[in-house]
Order: sequence, then C-alpha cells, then structure tokens
Amino acid sequence: MSTDMQPREYHQARWNEPVVMELGAPGRRGVVFAKPEAEVAAVGEAASLVAPAMLRQSRPALPEMTEHDVLRHYVRLSQQVLGMVGISLFGTCTMKYNPRVSEALSLRPQMAEIHPLQHPSTLQGVLEIIWRFEGILKALSGMDRFTFQAAGGADAAYTHVCVTRGWLQATGQLGQRDEIVTSIQAHPCNPATAAAGGFKVVTLPLEEGGYPSLDALKAAVGPRTAALMINNPDDMGIYNPHMREWVRVVKEAGALAFYDHANFNGVMGKIRARDLGFDACMFMLHKTFGGPKGGGGPAVGAYGCTEELARFLPKPVVNRTDAGFTLDVPSESVGKVREFLGNVHIVMRAYAWARGMGAEGIHEASDLSVLANNYMEKGLLAIRGVTKSHPDIGGPRMEMTRYSLGTLKEETGIGVGEVANRMTDYGVDAPWLAHEPWLFPEPFTPEAGELWSKEDIDTWVAVVRKVCEEAYATPDLVRDAPHNAAIGKVDATGCEDPARWATTWRAYLRKHRGEATRQAAE
Repeated sequence: MSTDMQPREYHQARWNEPVVMELGAPGRRGVVFAKPEAEVAAVGEAASLVAPAMLRQSRPALPEMTEHDVLRHYVRLSQQVLGMVGISLFGTCTMKYNPRVSEALSLRPQMAEIHPLQHPSTLQGVLEIIWRFEGILKALSGMDRFTFQAAGGADAAYTHVCVTRGWLQATGQLGQRDEIVTSIQAHPCNPATAAAGGFKVVTLPLEEGGYPSLDALKAAVGPRTAALMINNPDDMGIYNPHMREWVRVVKEAGALAFYDHANFNGVMGKIRARDLGFDACMFMLHKTFGGPKGGGGPAVGAYGCTEELARFLPKPVVNRTDAGFTLDVPSESVGKVREFLGNVHIVMRAYAWARGMGAEGIHEASDLSVLANNYMEKGLLAIRGVTKSHPDIGGPRMEMTRYSLGTLKEETGIGVGEVANRMTDYGVDAPWLAHEPWLFPEPFTPEAGELWSKEDIDTWVAVVRKVCEEAYATPDLVRDAPHNAAIGKVDATGCEDPARWATTWRAYLRKHRGEATRQAAE
C-alpha cells in the first residue's frame, strides 16, 4: 500500500441556482408546434375524448422555458454533484460502472421505443434477451426459473415472501407456518418484507465468528418456520462457512431457504445457491451485473427459484417454443409485483455485461474483488482511528469489510458522518456507512470490487488518511465540512416531521410559503 499518494485538489462548481419551478418567463417555449393538418383537426379537440369531470379548469402551474433555459439549468445542477462518477467505493452490493456499449444497446430504438402492450409477436428480440439472460443466471445459481419483474432487491425479497405465502397456501400450511428467520446482520429488506407479508420475524444475534451459531438456528427453527432469509457474505463481509448445514436444518424442518445474493461479487462463479440447498435466491442487476446504480433507480432484483416454486412466480414469464418466445402465466402465480416485465432495459445492460465478461471473466472478477478489498483493508487499518468489525476473526474477508471510526470519535469527537462530509472536499464519494442497527460504533463500509485500479484504491485511502489526520490536528476543520462542495450540511431536522415533508411543488408552497402563495402560483 502506497503511503505517498496525496488527495487531489478539488473544488466543486457552485451556482446560486433556483429550483426549476421558479425559472422561466411568460411566453417562453421549448418547442412551438405547427397547427395540425386539416384532416387531423377534423377529428376534433383532444379534450372531447376526456370525461368533463377529469378536465382541468386551469393550466398547470409549470414554468415557461426555452429548451436552452432547461439545458443550462440541468447542466448547472450536474456540476454541483459528484454523482458517483469519481472514485466511489460504495458498498455494499458492489456498485459498478455501466459500460457505454451496454448503455448504447439499451438506447437502441428496438429496446427504448417498445411499448409494454405490444403483442408478444412484435417483441421477439426483447423476449429472447430476457430468456437468454435467465439462462446465464440459472447457470450461476443452479435455479430453474427467474423473473426480472421486481424493481430492486427489496422488491425481490418481497417477491419471495409472496411466493412463500403461495407455497404455504398450496400445501395447506398457511395457518401454521407464520415465522421467517433471519439474522441481525442480514439486509433490513429481509425482515421488513417478511413483516410486510404478514409473517413474524425471528432475528438471530451474532455470536463467535461474526455470525449466529448453528445451535441458535436450531433453537429458532420449528413447525412454525416458513422460511430462512439470509445474506452470505453478510453486510460486514463475513462469510458463514456452515451455510450448507444451515439450509439442511431449515429444510428438515419443512421450511424454505432463501439466499439474498446482494453480496455476490466475491463468490461469483464459486458458489451456486442451489448447490447449497437453497430454494430461491436473488441478484441485483443494477449493481453486481453492471447496470447503473443511479439515484435510487431504475433497478432490477432478479428472483430465481426451483421448479417446485416456479408455479407461483409473478406473471408473466418468458417461455421458448418451436414457434418463438411467449408470455405465459404460471399456474398458481402470485400476480404481479410490478407492471409488465419490469425494467427491461436494465436486463439488457446486465445481459450485455455478462456476455462481455464471459464465464472466465466473471470468475476472475470475483478473484479481483476479493484481492482489492483485502489490499484496501491493509491501507485503512494502518490509519490512526480506524478499526474493523470483528477484529478477532482470522483470515481474509470477502468483497468488503465493515470498518469503524469509534476510536476516532472517542479521541477527537469527530464521527463518521463528519468524516464523510469532509471526504467530498477531496472529490471522492463518501462510503456507505451501515444499515441500522449499528452493531459497531461509527461504521463505514467501502467496497472496491474488480473495477478499481490500485491507484484508485490508494487515492481513496489517502483521502481517508488525510481526513483522519485533520480530525486529530484541526477537528473544527472536519466538523464544519464540506468546504469545497456546492452544498454544505443538509438540515435533517425535518426528516421525521411529516408536517414539513413536501414531495410536490404544490405541497412545498402550502407547507413552507403559505396557502396564499400556493393559490397565487396556480
């Protein structure tokens, strides 16, 4: 690990830019459309096709702007965000670069301009992509069927909960098996979706080794158990080597076993969920498989299962026949978890990534991911104030490690949130911290993956080192950060106050500027 690397000078553009609703002027237009041809006009006004009760009585209060006004506004906004385009070691789930070739393929008219209500006969190319990518995931997991309808990991976990309910009902066990078992360090979507599906959640605590003991699992599993929902590696990067035995215990109790493969990057091509005995699993196409992470989407949670559970999958599923590809409804489908086939353009990107990597490339990427993580760990643990979770555990972690700035907090008063703010002053994205509950004080969870070079990792570690040194020498400098970013500290005092939430412009005017202002704007 190089200790000579220095953070790069960085200063973000800063614009005193209003929100778009406050821009423009009366009479400005982006595009001025010609009057319709006579034969079109003869059809009548479009308003005549809408029920009178649904017609607006006044024009919407939208800003009147030229195309250039709009472009300039959003370019300015883009200059004020890092946007995960720098060195973004953002764990967990392995955020990856969306290759331009994958982006270009997904933007071709044959993909971008299709309509979900088209007849399947006009969607054969798209359906073939879905079918072929399903084959790739079947090879990586050992599962028999996949659906890509779920719009993210939590949605895929909820899909499993729905499938579990369908299976319980079909087998006459719905009234008996009402518990789902997980661990304290599983991703929160597992207990959350279980509870949302009407199940009681049994949470296993961590024990020696950084994961619950087999004895704790045996004590929790019984005739009321519907399923096990578990990550492995978990969100601290710790792999439970006894998972095959865990699955055996769960299956012998008559329950289902679900593998949350969010942290798949370190075991790609090494472990297959089916080979461990799991009945179902999920992957993140917008993360592990090279789709864009974006700002909360779009996303795809790929949910796979055995043939026994396939009859409960959301509708429709893609099948191949001698005549081509068809959209079919599983015999006991749970219905839909999202409209149509989900975010198909993300499936296109993931398919392109997987084909570009190939089986050998995916296997090698897993090796590089583990190597990069352990290289980064050596650099981070050499920094004063940085420790790692479960320091007593020997051997390397997988594709990520959860660290702690608890020592830094005790010795300087500077916590991980303040460190994250200061890191942005050096032009790198702050790391993912940890989901609740915080089992270790002041946690942060970077993940390098196979994408990042040795220089990238050295640069990122150098930023952490610099900020920690500043925390000891000039803590107020870190406490008051960011200094070079366009936006300073976000006021979070209203985050838990529904009276201040405003998800629309109209709500913002009403709640923060008064009813009179809202009425005047309308």
